Amino acid sequence: MKNQSTRNNIDWMVVTLYIILVAMGWLNIYSASLPLEETSIFDLSQIYGKQLLFILISIPLIIVILSIDGKFFEKFSSIIFIVALLSLAGLFVFGKEIKGQTNWYSFGSFSLQPAEFAKFATALALSKYMGNVQVNLSIPKFQYQALGIIFLPVMLIAPHDPGSALIFSSLTLVLYREGLPAWYLWTGFIAIIVFICSLLFEPLYIVLAALVITILLYFRSRPMNRNIVLSSIVFVLVTAFTFSVDYVFESVFQQHHRDRFNILLGKEVDMKGIGYNINQSKIAVGSGGWTGKGFLEGTQTKGGFVPEQHTDYIFTTVGEEWGFAGSIVVIALFIALILRILYLAERQKTKFSRVYGYCVASILFIHFFINTAMVLGLFPTVGVPLPMFSYGGSGLLSFTILIFIFVKMDANKVNEW
Repeated sequence: MKNQSTRNNIDWMVVTLYIILVAMGWLNIYSASLPLEETSIFDLSQIYGKQLLFILISIPLIIVILSIDGKFFEKFSSIIFIVALLSLAGLFVFGKEIKGQTNWYSFGSFSLQPAEFAKFATALALSKYMGNVQVNLSIPKFQYQALGIIFLPVMLIAPHDPGSALIFSSLTLVLYREGLPAWYLWTGFIAIIVFICSLLFEPLYIVLAALVITILLYFRSRPMNRNIVLSSIVFVLVTAFTFSVDYVFESVFQQHHRDRFNILLGKEVDMKGIGYNINQSKIAVGSGGWTGKGFLEGTQTKGGFVPEQHTDYIFTTVGEEWGFAGSIVVIALFIALILRILYLAERQKTKFSRVYGYCVASILFIHFFINTAMVLGLFPTVGVPLPMFSYGGSGLLSFTILIFIFVKMDANKVNEW
């Protein structure tokens, strides 16, 4: 009866959007990796053949997820999270270095990226914690504990893969929905602005600007809200952060990360070196025009001018072969999926399922936003794939698990048990 209830209550809009995105993603991977000689689409020596294998593996995986009791994910969320953390910690000892990053476990010709699976594990753990009726994010203790759940995997991932670590920060948006004070988000936003400005201008100019803004805000606020001590503390913190940026940038960031920031900010022009990827990406997307060159007809794609086009830069294939119209369709599909998940999350009756739904939407959004911005040269290259589009078995399977756990929660009416 439970399985029948699940089938009857599945949100087929989410499932349909998932299937469409996976199918379109594979077509673009096929186009971006098609060799000159004719070969089978099931050829596992080819990238598209491996991706098709993972798509086929996703089918029984979905069936298993939809067959599991809905309470399973909440009951065992802590264990799943601990296993995920252990798998991340294991990379420091057993990880294999691929393209300068030690964030993979190697099993013959296949590799596994535990950071991908840590996303749904962290989402479950955060949902379980927030589902506790005693948790109140207006109280600092609960704020720190909730943020700790998010930043535990970040600390383990950041040394290997800063791009993947960045994804977990999107979960703070979920906490904001659940009552996290807005000043946390404002602090993060201001830190990003100060960081970028400190790379572009002398620290003294940033400090003077901060001083002027602090004084203006102080005198523009109501007399009863003025707090000279708090304003002074904020100014001192901004000043300290400003003068620390140069040290962090030069000593903590790796050279290729510094180069990508410098290219994006216009401090360096290196179209044949580190800036080659972004330049070729823009050329490929722009060459598609309004309607594109047609499937398998992209000259930039066929010529292999865009490095890593089947992974981080897969959207360039969309832009070149499907044009502006096709790109808008893909963007619309992602937006529709995210908005649908948000709608379903809001109608949940338990905090656990609602928070998890928001986690799913936030992770999908930050992946989609950063990847497309990266391809268009609006964000530095940080190795963030496009969900269901970019090549990668770990990514596809993790997004499948992430999405269909929520589909199961919604279909099985976990909130009414």
